[in-house]
Amino acid sequence: MSSKSKASIQPRQVLEEYRRGTDYKRQLGSRGMYEQNRMNERFYSGDQWNGVNCGDSRPLVRYNVIKRIGDYKMAVVGAAPVAVRFSAEGVPVTPALQQQVEQYRDTLRQGGQPAALTPVAAAQAMAGALTDYFATTARRLKLDHLKQRVLRNAYIAGTGVLYTYWDDRIRTGLYADAACTTPVCGDIATEVLDIEQVYMGDPTLEDIQQQPSIIIAQRRPLAEVQRLAKAHGCRFWQEIRGDEQEGRGGHATLLTRFWKEWNEDGSACTVKAVQVCGEVTVRATWDLGVRLYPLAVFRWEEKRHQCYGESEIPYLIPNQIAINRTISAGVWAVMMMGMPIMLVNGDVVTGPITNDPGQVIPVYGSGEEVKDAVRYVDPPAFSAQLDANVQSLIRDTMTQAGVSATLLGDVEPTNTSAIIAVREASLMPLTAMQNRFYTFLEEVARVWSEFWMTMYGDRALKIAEEQGVWYMPFDSAACRKLLLSIRVDVGDSDRYSETRTIETLDNLYSHGVIDAKQYLSRLPRGTVPRLDSLLQELTV
Repeated sequence: MSSKSKASIQPRQVLEEYRRGTDYKRQLGSRGMYEQNRMNERFYSGDQWNGVNCGDSRPLVRYNVIKRIGDYKMAVVGAAPVAVRFSAEGVPVTPALQQQVEQYRDTLRQGGQPAALTPVAAAQAMAGALTDYFATTARRLKLDHLKQRVLRNAYIAGTGVLYTYWDDRIRTGLYADAACTTPVCGDIATEVLDIEQVYMGDPTLEDIQQQPSIIIAQRRPLAEVQRLAKAHGCRFWQEIRGDEQEGRGGHATLLTRFWKEWNEDGSACTVKAVQVCGEVTVRATWDLGVRLYPLAVFRWEEKRHQCYGESEIPYLIPNQIAINRTISAGVWAVMMMGMPIMLVNGDVVTGPITNDPGQVIPVYGSGEEVKDAVRYVDPPAFSAQLDANVQSLIRDTMTQAGVSATLLGDVEPTNTSAIIAVREASLMPLTAMQNRFYTFLEEVARVWSEFWMTMYGDRALKIAEEQGVWYMPFDSAACRKLLLSIRVDVGDSDRYSETRTIETLDNLYSHGVIDAKQYLSRLPRGTVPRLDSLLQELTV
């Protein structure tokens, strides 16, 4: 074992590594990670005049191109439906083997007791079961929502992180005995982390699984941290204090440190962890039972020799400021032309001025004094090209960011084929980002399968199909040595995919390749109301 396994990790060591991590992040860029990400968040959400002392007399206009660019790219990258498929390496996929596995699954669907499978067929059956079970777990954990949160974090802060952990409190609805007296509890849970919460042991390593250690910082209610420490046998749980600025109450920062320990010959490892809060060990070193760090990372833009990604927002902020200032100046100029500043001679005009239409103003004095009693200040000359310059700046900013009016749908879809061709050509630069996101989903699937094969024990996997819901026996000990291959299948996310489908069906039907029933049954869902009834009428 490594030297760290012989001596327990002390809280001071974790705190020192945490401080080194915070110091490193403060030195990133011109403002540091923390301040830059706060600024990115403000500009994305629309708080783009923060800190500008303009008073309340002038309109502060916002035209949020940063949010529009980000929302579009996040939709393109994360909107495509994906399916994760597992396969066992070293297992031949033959028609005979597939038929044997399918017969085994059919027997289980019908509630029967199938015959035992050969080791090769059992490996293939388990891989197929994990494929189906991934979809079940994704629905339980709301993976679609988690993906959107990871993408948003990545766009704003450069890096999105999904953390998976084992929760003993989750009820599965299964029982370990036939009498249903011993419930099976425990399953995986997930949490989307801000990159400010994650500290890599070596920030120059891009592969997260190669990190010497990882620290997760989580602000939790002080009572919750004390309760957690007491539950894990900490004798000094009452000595845990909140953060310095909050004293004894409020919240406390819980630090969880992960690292890998290898056996003597370096052929196998396990992930261990320890939790500390201040100078107190909340949970002593324990073995997670998995061989991978339970984190999956998606970087918006990758940087060489850097584990943290980079956002494009800092490079859009100067353009955003210029757009807001120019539009605000234009609006102010128009207001000044329509409602110019009024100058009143107080010695001649003694009554109140309301500037209401038709107001009668009493003036006392000679004719010259009356002539100069009230006048308006002529506003400066207003350039007619200001609006054109603003529109050009907006258009150029979005185009350089890879977003155009065609992509955003700001065009009249008179020629759908041409629009599709332009959009597909414009989407090519986002292919690399999409591939990185699909790699992130593969890492999520790999981490989940690691927990399944090491923590599930002997339990049944819930399989939800169109035919119904059934349970497949699963023995994690038998599957622990399986070498799984993971593939992400991506569906069509094109906004014009339904139009394209209908056009294709129209051509097939007009040329007599398909009949009316085949045409209707393949239309996109929701295109024709009460389609099932219409198909039944055609059948009759």
